[in-house]
Amino acid sequence: MNLSIFFRAVAPHLYQDIPSSNSFFHAIQTYTDEFPNFAEADIALVGLTENRGSRLNKGVDQGADAIRKALYQLKKGSGAYQIVDLGNLVNGHSLEETYLRIKEVCEALITYDTLPILIGGSHDLDYGQYQAYESLEKLVSVLCVDAKIDIEPNFEEEATEGLSDHHLHKILMHDPNYLLNYSHIGYQSYLVDPTAPILLEKFYFDSYRLGLVNQDITTMEPVVRGADMLSFDITAIQANDAPGNIQAQPFGLTGQEACQLCWYAGHNEKLTSAGFYEYNPQEDDSRHKTASVIATMIWYLMEGYYHRTYEEDFESNDFIKYIVPMPSKPSVLTFYKAKKSEKWWMEVPNPQVEGMKNMKSIIPCDPSDYEMATKGELPDRWIQIHAKFL
Repeated sequence: MNLSIFFRAVAPHLYQDIPSSNSFFHAIQTYTDEFPNFAEADIALVGLTENRGSRLNKGVDQGADAIRKALYQLKKGSGAYQIVDLGNLVNGHSLEETYLRIKEVCEALITYDTLPILIGGSHDLDYGQYQAYESLEKLVSVLCVDAKIDIEPNFEEEATEGLSDHHLHKILMHDPNYLLNYSHIGYQSYLVDPTAPILLEKFYFDSYRLGLVNQDITTMEPVVRGADMLSFDITAIQANDAPGNIQAQPFGLTGQEACQLCWYAGHNEKLTSAGFYEYNPQEDDSRHKTASVIATMIWYLMEGYYHRTYEEDFESNDFIKYIVPMPSKPSVLTFYKAKKSEKWWMEVPNPQVEGMKNMKSIIPCDPSDYEMATKGELPDRWIQIHAKFL
């Protein structure tokens, strides 16, 4: 597929003043004169300059290049880089056409096992990212990191202005439905309609408020490990670390916590796309702090990618298998622990869904789920997944 027709080359001023030979820029292939070979790449950067879905944060159309400039100046990480920068996607004549272009580009990249990393634009663009999975004949788990839950009870589908505040509605209601799970990390209760978490719970989706995440970021690792798609709204990061957003909040994730989540995401073998949205350079400080934070987040995601261990054979000697008897149905719960990484997984009865491939009955979990099972209690993760298929 000729993707070059959708893209504009990277502007020279973004890379002309990078003398260091071991910089990130010199370690990748960038669309300057010739369009890179994305089919042989591990990772592809895709810049987005669309802001028609944003009600307030109109400067997000400039975010991609500001992030790119900060990323280029970082040092190359470990691993044999096979990374391309495809430049900025040309916007469609309408917002819906832009969604379709994002869908086509991400679908092509995912088909070639190339991980698309979308940078810039408003948060509603993750709808195009999600649509890329429509033809892949599998159920998808979506992870969103955001201070808000972008769904409103009175949202009208016909509206286009302010879609970045309501785009989750489009994902939840998309037909055909191939959404297996939706997880939301970092929402702040005082910014969210009280009905939103309740609605997610009715769908057997999970959401984690900021206070819980701040207590122990490591508890989010199994949540991140279960995702096929990551959608990260920069509003989730506190204003002190990321002021470059018209809705920046005094509280939120620290830049370090955001990087930790990105490391988890990159290390997740399931993850096949990631997007970073809502950065507005017009709101950033004079040192472009937010661009630097986002660039570092992307760097850690890539670093995690090149440290993937591909732990898949649960019956191999690389895993310890635990069978826990239960006082009622199910009679037993089965857990697996990787000897090397010490990560945990849990078996859930395999659902039979006609027409869907690659259904997995072994889900990520953490030691607390195993400890709960040893006390005769069903873990919440098990209940949520099992309930989806009743």
